[in-house]
Amino acid sequence: MKINVTVKPNAKQERVEKTGEGKFTVRVKAKPQEGKANEAVAKALAEYFGVAKSRVVLLHGQASKHKVFEVL
Repeated sequence: MKINVTVKPNAKQERVEKTGEGKFTVRVKAKPQEGKANEAVAKALAEYFGVAKSRVVLLHGQASKHKVFEVL
């Protein structure tokens, strides 16, 4: 399943919020440097969906706040 994610880095708390059909806002504590925030988002989504982190793949938006992930 493909999902659209808006990332909020440097957040005080990490959480995943569903904002619409296939749309999520993910808040992570990690800074948007060297892919750390992307890894934190993948981990948060994996926990939210109850799958392994390796089953969450970033498809588009490596350096953007708006990303497309696929959950396998």
